[in-house]
Amino acid sequence: MKYFFLSVLVSIQLNSFSQNIEMYEKPPVFKGCDNVAIDELKTCFNNKLNLHIFETFNVPQEVVDNRYKGDVKVLFEVDKEGVITVIHVDAIYDSLKDEAIRVFDALPKIQPGTYNGQPTFYQYSLAIKIPLVNPEVMSSGTIEEEKSIKKATDLHTIVSNEFDSITKAITTYQGLEYSSQLNIPFTHRYYSRFDGQMNGLGTNSHTAAKPFVYEDVAPYYDFKAEKEALVKGSDAWWSRKLWDEHLVQVQGADYWFTIDPVLDLQVGKDTDADFSTTFNNTRGIYIQGGLGKKFSFSASVFESQGRFAQYYNQYAERLKAFGPDPAIIPGRGIAKRFKDDAYDYPVAEAYLSYAPAKFINVQFGHGKNFIGDGYRSLLQSDVANPQTFLKLNTKFWKIKYTNTWMWLRDVRDAVVEDKAFLTKYMANHYLSWNVSKRLNIGLFESVMWTDTNGRGFDVNYLNPIIFFRAVEFEAGQGSGNAIVGASAKYKWNNKINLYGQFILDEFSLSDIKDQNKSWKNKFGYQLGVKYYDAFKVDNLMLQLEYNQVRPYTYSHNTIVNNYAHSNQPMAHLWGANFREFIAIGRYNYQRWFADAKFIFGTRGFDFNDGTDNFSYGGDIYRNYNERPFDSGVKIGQGNTTKTFNAELQAGYVINPVSHLKIFTNISFRNFNPEANTATTFSNSTVWFNLGLKTDLFNWYFDY
Repeated sequence: MKYFFLSVLVSIQLNSFSQNIEMYEKPPVFKGCDNVAIDELKTCFNNKLNLHIFETFNVPQEVVDNRYKGDVKVLFEVDKEGVITVIHVDAIYDSLKDEAIRVFDALPKIQPGTYNGQPTFYQYSLAIKIPLVNPEVMSSGTIEEEKSIKKATDLHTIVSNEFDSITKAITTYQGLEYSSQLNIPFTHRYYSRFDGQMNGLGTNSHTAAKPFVYEDVAPYYDFKAEKEALVKGSDAWWSRKLWDEHLVQVQGADYWFTIDPVLDLQVGKDTDADFSTTFNNTRGIYIQGGLGKKFSFSASVFESQGRFAQYYNQYAERLKAFGPDPAIIPGRGIAKRFKDDAYDYPVAEAYLSYAPAKFINVQFGHGKNFIGDGYRSLLQSDVANPQTFLKLNTKFWKIKYTNTWMWLRDVRDAVVEDKAFLTKYMANHYLSWNVSKRLNIGLFESVMWTDTNGRGFDVNYLNPIIFFRAVEFEAGQGSGNAIVGASAKYKWNNKINLYGQFILDEFSLSDIKDQNKSWKNKFGYQLGVKYYDAFKVDNLMLQLEYNQVRPYTYSHNTIVNNYAHSNQPMAHLWGANFREFIAIGRYNYQRWFADAKFIFGTRGFDFNDGTDNFSYGGDIYRNYNERPFDSGVKIGQGNTTKTFNAELQAGYVINPVSHLKIFTNISFRNFNPEANTATTFSNSTVWFNLGLKTDLFNWYFDY
């Protein structure tokens, strides 16, 4: 017995491209209609199909519970062999779509339709009414013939109908991005919203390899519910677009895309600067979309001009690449001169994301990646400029395995040939294993190499299986620079997570035994803790983190094989030869947010004063063979510098869908070296900013 009066109501009209049935055209013959007169075949087809649907269609329980009344639209085809195939199904519930497909898959093979005695295709549309109605009590009911490939004279009609059908197929946008294979734009601020849910006891999530794709986070955090809870605008178009929706959002039967403007408009004041104001003026466009369920894409293009705090401008100019351009804006790209003391820096990022199977995601694009659970990463960070990458994520059981191959640049004068920057390559493996409900362990390895011996991108490093060290050994001692590491995370309870990383560039067992603090022992580690809903305050996250890296880590004797891209580290933004302590607090209330960040550090710089030109291990772009001594190496050696960075930020999310926010922040920086040099000198500044920003990436100003 069905839950309701089970019935089928089918729209009644059959219109061929010719209005009358011509004797040389014979429609498909349903099973049981063999002895029916030709002019009754369509009626018989209707009746048999209706009866099959009525007897086999099971209304899903959620449809019954919601007392839904509507229809399921089915477009299907009878091919030249008499096989009935569903082309498209449209319904408000996915379960109704699945049930319609199941019912049609159960249909028997029938006698195909013919034209002039030759088998041909027929297409029909059918509306199945919910609740179902017994076809025997229906006053009428037929299928509607969509098109039949019969006559060349019908082609213009077919083309016209095809265009109209595409236009009619556009439906209300349903936020498909939140269940797609698209990356969630990686910012520490936004990720803190769902970090607690991802790290609950017993979850099988993997939180180190970032950015996440929406599909991986969706089981733990309801993005649609978040956006619906923040709805603010009225029914007016301008109000919806300002507060709650993408500027352009289009959804069809098997595709969707959104378009949003990108803004980063800031104005501020640096108390240490010899100019009046700081500013940033970024305009751009952000496009994302999907084709079917497996293919997604995203692109963002930025045009920017800016002048920042004095210390930041000076650092950007020290990063200068070969050529006339005066600076590299950290994390963004090469900058041209704008006016007398500002910079013009265009940036473009894009990627394609494809999921050939449920457990695999492949991405190819130009952007950034990050590995770690902390604010910093000693394995792979997002502090350098965007780079071209190919990434393979494989997830199964308690395992997530991330392979990343990158095309990087060395932009120094010394390696430029024919005014072209040197290309170098990097390959990473990261294996994440949820050992238990509380413990996660990760294994990491990376290798950097260049086009030695004309080998270009070495296919040996396409090997997706850990370990690279054996490959490097087979290729020769000078073939590359390999680094290994590990990570761990322990869920103390649902509110407190402990995490850490360890990076190993090189070590000597004999020197470790001798305890002589050899330069060869190049390693670093991270320890951290996160406290969610701290002190029983909802949406308050507190984070403490300690990082230290010994001198000469990430550097190499060939220099070009160092762990860097575009004169910037690929791990911690301070390079090596440092220790730091970080305290962060983040709070969200509806659309309001507030952050506080404090960083205490000790760094060791080179003097480079003409008398002492040794490398003390902080600058990873220097040859480690230029060191002053082999033993007694310690963190902070050289020009020891104490640093303190503090930042307070508060703001309001204008549009949570496009990540547009208005904010104000104030930062304080105290930089105090033992000796002032041309590039390292005492500095104390307060930098105030007010801005309107589309929050799609991390800015790092704590250099």
